[in-house]
Amino acid sequence: MLAATTVLRRLVEQYETLQQRKPDSANPSADQQLDDVTYTLCVITGTREVEAALAIARRALAVVDGQMEDPPTA
Repeated sequence: MLAATTVLRRLVEQYETLQQRKPDSANPSADQQLDDVTYTLCVITGTREVEAALAIARRALAVVDGQMEDPPTA
């Protein structure tokens, strides 16, 4: 689970960074990166919407970090 946790944490961090830059960016590369990260988060969490993917990812990371007791469900 450690590798999956590392990947999940990196994806959430990348999403948050790219999302913050998006309003100020006219860079198609940044838009594509955001689309790619969004897609990957949705695939990994088994969802179709980024908000749901982020919620599941954050709950899973909170469990791993010891901030929650119950594992997330999709």
